[in-house]
Amino acid sequence: MTTAGEEVRLELLIDLPPDGSRRKAVEDALRAAIGDGRLPAGTRLPSTRDLSVQLGLSRGTVNAAYTQLTAEGWLTALTGSGTRVADQATLMAPAPPRDPLAAWVPTHDLAPGRPDISSFPRRPWAKALREAVSEAPTEAFGYGDPRGRIELRSTLSAYLGRVRGVHVAPEHLVICSGFSQALALLMDVFAEEGTRLVGVENPAMADHVATVSRRHSVVDIPVDGDGLRVDDLERSGASAVVCTPAHQFPLGVGLSVARRAQLQAWSRQVDGWVVEDDYDGEFRYEGRTLPALQNRNPGHTVYVGSTSKTLGPAVRLGWVACPGGLLPALVEAKRLADRQTSPLEQLALASLIDSGEYDRYLQAARRSYRGRRDRLLAAVGERLPGVRVVGVEAGLHAILELPAGAPGEREIVAFLRDRSVRVHPFGNYVRGGDGVGERTRIVLGYATPAAHGYSSAVAALVEGLGVLLRGV
Repeated sequence: MTTAGEEVRLELLIDLPPDGSRRKAVEDALRAAIGDGRLPAGTRLPSTRDLSVQLGLSRGTVNAAYTQLTAEGWLTALTGSGTRVADQATLMAPAPPRDPLAAWVPTHDLAPGRPDISSFPRRPWAKALREAVSEAPTEAFGYGDPRGRIELRSTLSAYLGRVRGVHVAPEHLVICSGFSQALALLMDVFAEEGTRLVGVENPAMADHVATVSRRHSVVDIPVDGDGLRVDDLERSGASAVVCTPAHQFPLGVGLSVARRAQLQAWSRQVDGWVVEDDYDGEFRYEGRTLPALQNRNPGHTVYVGSTSKTLGPAVRLGWVACPGGLLPALVEAKRLADRQTSPLEQLALASLIDSGEYDRYLQAARRSYRGRRDRLLAAVGERLPGVRVVGVEAGLHAILELPAGAPGEREIVAFLRDRSVRVHPFGNYVRGGDGVGERTRIVLGYATPAAHGYSSAVAALVEGLGVLLRGV
């Protein structure tokens, strides 16, 4: 976009047709450029002499166009200051068309799968970034090991062992830009190895299913109260599976001890791979905290974690604890994909963890999210006695199960949208059939709103559901 005071090359904005009125073409082009902001208010236009030379037109033609646009209010012409775009010209322009890809921004955002980004630790992160820039060795500013900076890999090796029971040497960690990239790279590697069928939990995130389906045939593996149904996996013919054992999304259940042992036995029997998405592994409020699957089965488990639910999606950092048999192929896939993940952000995260700031931030976040969960449970229990809240022993989201006779999930979501409340229908995550089960369920994220907006978001939610469920 041009700014006032810059030299303007109008010949770049004006296309002269081979036939028809040249004057009208100049007028139409200038109206359009002013209307869409390419020529903002106050922009000084070339003189009629200069523009006529630029366009190869007579000076009289350009002068007539300027005169017409001045009369219409698009331009102003003052002695000594030349011809400029009028201050009020942008008010005359039609409103720009609505961007069809622009996201709807609700007043009360309870979309699941997101942390409270307003609580991002700005000062500690900024300090860590400044230190990374000022203290990083020279080679950190160039291309390096596709696996990532050794500083972060060494730090993560110790950290993951301490908090998730993951046994991995720094040499077997690959830093990536989040779970999505890790999954895409692993699917490429599996495909090159000849894997054809990959099991994916059902229900699951649609984006993850889409990523797997780009390179493989997806086998739907049901989930029940004990997590992934390994019996179904054993019968599926799959030689790899993607799962969320810590806190299944969206059902919110953990993989039971018995199922964990069964899954480990399956992977050894078929010489297959378990891709462990440690979803919400950092946020457990009740019950026993189990170590990662990788703890007992490192040779067949590919452990993947990221900062998207802890620090937030803006920090594009994730990690893969990779068994030796997959490591060379995964490193090469990462190199071909983007060479490396930002070294400076890697160094900053290493500093944040080493300083203890990361642990302190997570402790505060856990307290905050547990408090939000408890407030949601209290509000629903008091105002919506027929509604059950499930899947909340850990994580950042909840499922509301509505009573028999309740409207359909999509009707509920649309009704709440009209009240500027965003939640998701459970059916969005179910594959097969119409996505609608015998129970009406909606999925919401209690971590998503900023702290100051959480109470009003919960109030709007229960008020809206109360209206819908009246008489049910």
